[in-house]
Amino acid sequence: MKITTSLKKNHEFKRVYSKGKSAASQCAVVYCRRNGRAENRLGITVSTKLGGAVKRNLVRRRLKEIYRLNEEKLAPGYDIVIVARMRSRFAGYRELENSVLALFCKLKITADKSAGGNDK
Repeated sequence: MKITTSLKKNHEFKRVYSKGKSAASQCAVVYCRRNGRAENRLGITVSTKLGGAVKRNLVRRRLKEIYRLNEEKLAPGYDIVIVARMRSRFAGYRELENSVLALFCKLKITADKSAGGNDK
């Protein structure tokens, strides 16, 4: 199991937003940027526009679980920020998971072991 740390500081999020790549779907937006480390760092943003604290925490827990279960499929060395969109409030777990995984593939941060890429 890999160890992923959290992005906590505002300037870390801003750096990923301004200098990173992004991909968007109806449920989420994923930003990523190389961090020069051997581990990934994850940040999750859920706006108050999505609803009350209970609904926001539900979406946040789902996004964390999706990341945790698919962490080994990602290449190491990235700062990743997942921003939940309004559609994620109404989406089921599978729809949200498919959306986020498609965005990871679109950004090419998945570890493609068959191509001999980011193996360790």
